[in-house]
Amino acid sequence: MSIAFDPFSAEWRRDPYPVYRQLRDEAPIHQAPESGIWCVSRYDDVHHVLTHPELFSSRAMFTLLMNGGQEGPPPLTARGVVGLVRFLLAVRMHPGGFRSARNLISVDGDAHASMRNVVNRGFTPRRVASWENRIGELVAACMAKLERGEPFDLVRDLAIPLPTTIIAEMVGVETERLADFKRWSDAVIHNATGPGRAEPFNTSFMRELRGLFGYLRGAIARRRAEPGDDLISTILAEQEGDVALSQHEVAMFVVLLIIAGNETTTNLIGNAVKALLANPAELERVCDDPGLVPGLVEEVVRYDAPVQMVFRNTVSEVEIAGVRVPEGAFVAAMLGSANRDERRFEDPDRFDVGRNPQGHLGFGFGKHFCLGASLARLEAKLALEALVPELPRLESRGPDAELIESFLVRGPSRLELQPAA
Repeated sequence: MSIAFDPFSAEWRRDPYPVYRQLRDEAPIHQAPESGIWCVSRYDDVHHVLTHPELFSSRAMFTLLMNGGQEGPPPLTARGVVGLVRFLLAVRMHPGGFRSARNLISVDGDAHASMRNVVNRGFTPRRVASWENRIGELVAACMAKLERGEPFDLVRDLAIPLPTTIIAEMVGVETERLADFKRWSDAVIHNATGPGRAEPFNTSFMRELRGLFGYLRGAIARRRAEPGDDLISTILAEQEGDVALSQHEVAMFVVLLIIAGNETTTNLIGNAVKALLANPAELERVCDDPGLVPGLVEEVVRYDAPVQMVFRNTVSEVEIAGVRVPEGAFVAAMLGSANRDERRFEDPDRFDVGRNPQGHLGFGFGKHFCLGASLARLEAKLALEALVPELPRLESRGPDAELIESFLVRGPSRLELQPAA
C-alpha cells in the first residue's frame, strides 16, 4: 500500500502519529508526491540530518517558510505588489537588506557560529535563571482566574500571556504593545506555515508586517542611541566587523524570538495539559510527586512535540538509509516522528511521566539546537507546578481542543477547562 503523506497537507494534523509509524515502517525516506519533499522519519536518520550541516543546509528554513519554497522572489498578485510597496515605504528599510540578511535558523557554518555567539548573550544560564521570579509572578496572576472559579481557557488565559509577556519584556517591549506582538506572531505562523501560504503577500499579512517591522525599526534605533538592559541592547553591544548584525538582521532575530519564544512554550503547556487530562493515572503520579514535573516537561516535548519538523536542503547528492537524495532537494526532518520511534524509545506511544526521554529531538539537535530551550523549560515547569494540583478537579469543556492551523507547530488553539462533573 503506497503512502500519500505530504508534510503540508492538513489531512494528518489531527493525529499524525499513526502515519508517522507507517512511514517509519514502510518508507522511512519518503518523497511526498505533491510537494516533492523528502520526509525522514526514523530517529537515527533525523539525528543524522540535524548533525551534518555540511550535507544538509538550513537555507531551507528560509526558502520554505518565508519564501514559498523558492530561491528567487515569490510570485506577486496585484494586491501583493501594492502591499509590498506599502510595507517598504512604511518601515523605511532597504528591501535589499532583507534578501542579504543572515537569519539564525537559515545560515550555516561560520556565519551561523558567529551569529549564534552574538545572540547567545541573551540566553546564558544566569540570564535565563534571573527570570524565574518574574515567570512565577505571571503564572500566579494567570492562575488567579482559575482559582476564582471563573471560565478559564488554558491557552488564552495562561499559555499565551505567559511566554508572550516574558519574551516581550526580554526584548524591552512596552506592556501596552503585548497584544500587538501576539497578533504579529500569529500572522507570521498563519502565513508561513498555515492557510496564508496560498497568497504570500496578502493585504492583511502585509499590514501586520508593517506594524511589526515599523515598531522594530524604531526600537533598534532607540537602543543604539540609549542602550538598556534588554535583549536588543545586549545584541547590539560591542559588535565589530563581520560579527556585527545589521539593522535587518537584528529585526529578523527579534521576529524569530517573538515566534519561537511564545509559540514553543504556548504549545508545550497546551500539549502537556491535554496529555495529562487524557492520562489520569499519569496525572495522579505527578500530583503525588511534584518532583516529576521537570521530567514531565521533557516527556511532553517527546510525546507531542510543539515543533513537528524542520527543513534542510541537500548540499550535494546524498544517501540517507540507502536512498539516494539528489542535490538541492528539500528534506523534512520529522522531529515528531523521530520522538515516537520504537527503535529509540520503548513503547513510544505511551505517555509516561516517569520516562527518561533523554536524547529526544523536540528542541532540535546539533548546531541549530533551540536557542530558547532553557527558557521554555523553565516557563513550562513553573506553569505546570501551579497547574498540576488543580487538574484533578477539572476537565476539558466541549469537543476535542481545536489545533493551530500549521504544518510546523502543534498545539491547541484553545482548551477550555471547567470543574469535572
